[in-house]
Amino acid sequence: MAAFTSIAVQYSSTSSLQSLVPSLEAIRDHNSWWGRVRSYKSTGKTSLQHNITRGLTIQSAATKPAKSPAEEDWKIKREYLLEKRVRSVDAKEALRLQKENNFVILDVRPEAEFKEAHPQDAINVQIYRLIKEWTAWDIARRAAFAFFGIFSGTEENPEFIQSVEAKLDKNAKIIVACSAGGTMKPSQNLPEGQQSRVN
Repeated sequence: MAAFTSIAVQYSSTSSLQSLVPSLEAIRDHNSWWGRVRSYKSTGKTSLQHNITRGLTIQSAATKPAKSPAEEDWKIKREYLLEKRVRSVDAKEALRLQKENNFVILDVRPEAEFKEAHPQDAINVQIYRLIKEWTAWDIARRAAFAFFGIFSGTEENPEFIQSVEAKLDKNAKIIVACSAGGTMKPSQNLPEGQQSRVN
């Protein structure tokens, strides 16, 4: 929603001719100014009024819009992942790493999606699970999901870390796979990569 500010500035001439008496009315929103200049020319017998409307739009090309909290959060996570030398791989590269270097594919999609199809020898530990409890809060969350047409609402899996530790060796080399597929690789449109649902 744009906020508008209206200002009126009056200039007057006190010369004996009273030749020019301009006034300025301006309206401003977050990046534009629109103004109307009225000038009156008095010759003693008659007055002439001239209305001139001028607009000025200022584009904020030199500045970037503020980042959302989610974007700032991703920036911090991405820096940490880069420090730990985590990188993105495509499906072909993941398969090669699995076969040649004994990487384990950890599929973090919901169990139902995993059962439909998954990479060979992948291990499933869902990072998000269907809402399990039936407290008043959970019923309200289910209703909110249903309002938007989502009848299988999910929540973070509180046992995710423990399940991963139980299923994988501590020194295992892991490829994390999900359905959203984020990337650490920068591009022209995504200079900081893109966060997946997993991150």
